[in-house]
Formats: sequence, C-alpha cells, structure tokens
Amino acid sequence: MKVAIVCYPTYGGSGVVATELGISLADRGHEVHFVSYKQPVRLQSLAGNIHFHEVHVPRYPLFHFQPYELALSSMLVEMVKLHQIELLHVHYAIPHAYAAYMAKQMLKENGIDIPLVTTLHGSDITLVGSHPFYKPAVTFSINNSDVVTAVSKDLRSDTFNLFDVHKEIHVVPNFINISRYDNIRVNCERGTVAAADEVILTHVSNFRPVKRVLDVIETFARVRQHMPAKLMMVGDGPDRLAAENRCRDLNIWEDVVFYGKTNEVSKILCYSDLLLLPSQTESFGLAALEAMAAATPVISTNTGGLPEVNIHGETGYLTAVGDVDAMAKHAVELLSDKEKLTLFKHQAYEYACRFDVHQIVPAYEEMYQKALA
Repeated sequence: MKVAIVCYPTYGGSGVVATELGISLADRGHEVHFVSYKQPVRLQSLAGNIHFHEVHVPRYPLFHFQPYELALSSMLVEMVKLHQIELLHVHYAIPHAYAAYMAKQMLKENGIDIPLVTTLHGSDITLVGSHPFYKPAVTFSINNSDVVTAVSKDLRSDTFNLFDVHKEIHVVPNFINISRYDNIRVNCERGTVAAADEVILTHVSNFRPVKRVLDVIETFARVRQHMPAKLMMVGDGPDRLAAENRCRDLNIWEDVVFYGKTNEVSKILCYSDLLLLPSQTESFGLAALEAMAAATPVISTNTGGLPEVNIHGETGYLTAVGDVDAMAKHAVELLSDKEKLTLFKHQAYEYACRFDVHQIVPAYEEMYQKALA
C-alpha cells in the first residue's frame, strides 16, 4: 500500500508516533511518504520505500500569516497524482485533517477518491481544537474523515464531549519499539551520571506550563532530603528558566542536569530509577510508556490517559495534580525499598510490552482497510 503520512516534525508525541508508525509500515512492506514543513526528527534516513516531501510556503507581502494549509493541500494533490498514493493518514486535526479534506475534494474533481484517516493526539482536541475560533473547523474535519482514531479512551471521550461528532472513533494507543530499549538496557552504564549510592529521577517533556515542571523540582527537593539523588531534566521549553531558577533557590542546582532537546532519551531513561510526570493533563503519556519500556517505574498524575498506561501500585503510582507531597512520599517509599523497586521495574517493562510496535501497527493497518473499503 502507498500511504502518505502528514505530521508535525517536532519532538512532541504526535510527531514521534507518526514517524515511528511510518518507519514500521515501511518495514512491513508498505511505501510511505512523509509530508511536513521539515524532516521529522525521528526520521534519521531516507531509503527504499521511505520518502519525505517538504511543504514549501511561498512568502507574499499580502499575507500577515503565510497560508500553510493552502500549500499543504496543494502538495497533497500533486503528490497523490505523482506517486499514486492510495491513502492519506494525518496526525492532528488542525491543520492537517482540514488541509487533507480540501485535497480530497480537489482530487475528486480529477476522478480520484482517496481515503482519509485522521488520528487525534490530544492538544488538537483539548487545547487548540476546543477554542471557539477553531471548533467548527475541527468538528467538520473529524466528521468528514473516512476513519478517525484516538490514542486513548480518555481522548475519545473528550472528543465526544467537546464536539458534535457523529463519526465512530477507534482507540489505537501510542506505541514504542521494545527491542530498542532491550539493546540499550544491556549496555547501560549508570555510573557515568551518578554515584553508586545516588538514586536517579528523570523528567521528560516540552517544558510547557501544562507539564508543571516546577512540581518536578519541588518533588525532587523533598526526595533529596531523604537520600542522595540526581535529577535529569530532558527537554526544553518556556518553563525551563523558571525551573533552573527554582533549583538555585532550593540549593539543589549541583544535583540537577538540564539536557535540553536530545535524541538520547532512551539511554537517559535506562539510567533512571524513576520518572516524574506531574502533568496537568496527558492524552496518552508517551513519556511514561518510554520510561516503562526502559524498566523505569513512573510517578504521575491521574489525569487524562495516564491511568491507561501507568497502573497504580504496579508500574508506579498515580497522584492528584499538584500534590507534590504525595509524589515525593511515593518516590521515597519506592526508592527506599530495593526489592519493591526491582519488582516495579519488572512490572513496568512487562506492561510496556503490551504497547510494542508489533502489537499496535496491525491495528492501524486494519483502520486503513476500513478506510479503503
């Protein structure tokens, strides 16, 4: 099958999952064409049946904001014709589903009826999409997709609650490639980042307010009062400076490492004893799943799709949003009990295996067959 995947190229969960999906589809014999404004960060090489098409937006003084949706729609039309694309799979309702629908209508005038699969990832629904300015366009785009998927049961429920949607929404969860983490765990050199008596806590996010990175700092400061510890902050974003300043205020600066954006997330997780994820909301919680694949338990909030990934009392613990005392309490209890920590590491890994790429990608292939039918 020839599939065009439209996604954001960034480090965010939707871009990562879309890229990994395309790579896995190519491994399974499909021809995959990625479409975005730059090459996705997880797409390391182009070869064989993987292709990348960059969307160029001509600049005109007339436009205050350049019309990316128009350029994307036009490119999709030309690409479908040139490469005989059989199906469009877009990640994010805005602007991708909207632009793909316009391309679909233009192609119909040329006698080409191409199926459209839309995957909802989270902020396109709960943040951007629910804004009154965008709500009609999002509703229209979802209802006019041939097949719609969501990455968690919670996101599916939110979509029905926020929009007047009459399409069936199939839950196809996010996934990881377990085998990659198996290889890294074998060669994990933990001593390069911490002393033997220090525990390692990690946080991975885009450092936006919704991720509540200051709660990570406060939780770590409490844990550090009970045991030697290091904190690894992975990612970058608007709240990084505030987090750095808070570390200085609490006099824990020397025990915190800010890595910024990196492709070494899996290696850092392999060093870790615990992942802290105090998000205001998470439609799925890909960072939690990646940690669990690296046999790292998770202490997270109980919001959004996180309870579908992080099982309380088995793979980690769930707490209320903003309850840093509870997060610290669970962390100290788990990190102080080596036998229990070892058990949780094993259970986290075992549960993550349910979300392995080989378990999930066939579900997307099934969705493609629905759309083609």
